[in-house]
Amino acid sequence: MQAGKPILYSYFRSSCSWRVRIALALKSIDYETIPINLIKDGGQQFSEEFQALNPMKQVPALKIDGITIGQSLAIIEYLEETRPTPRLLPQDPKKRAHVRMISDLIAGGIQPLQNLSVLKQVGQENQLTWAQKAITSGFNALEQILQSTAGRYCVGDEVSMADLCLVPQVANAERFKVDLTPYPTISRINKTLLALEAFQVSHPCRQPDTPPELRA
Repeated sequence: MQAGKPILYSYFRSSCSWRVRIALALKSIDYETIPINLIKDGGQQFSEEFQALNPMKQVPALKIDGITIGQSLAIIEYLEETRPTPRLLPQDPKKRAHVRMISDLIAGGIQPLQNLSVLKQVGQENQLTWAQKAITSGFNALEQILQSTAGRYCVGDEVSMADLCLVPQVANAERFKVDLTPYPTISRINKTLLALEAFQVSHPCRQPDTPPELRA
């Protein structure tokens, strides 16, 4: 199946790229990173070369097994189907539905609203308020859901795709100075996950393209 090392087109701070980096780390998949700087040169994602790889002009994109996949959840599901260990989707259909629901809530209902491309549209002076509103609105729902689905992690006691979405989104919330006090379940799970090696090696402060001042 392996035709050369997989290549991940990633930006250190991209929360969608971070989700995929966690999956690759958990599944012990060796890969190469090609950084795509979303700020520099007006955004390298807009280059003709990158647009040919991903017409949506977004990171991440993963070249693997002779195909190129965009969209972080599609990438994670492909990795799950082709390299099922350790599993990121529970065997139980109800738990699996909860994992997908939480993943979609974050990946479809929170992150896109506070994404760089959207923030550019709302104007510099409104960006912080806009992002905070988008995140708190989503976190209010997420906290409530997690109170019924969570064990040690988002759904029960196994790390799942939902957890891969949660940690990067909490990092975004912190970056936008969102008060996390009203979200004890989100905060507890996030803290537990950040202690795991896969979440540490994939962290934005430890990427090939992390600026020196942000390195840890």
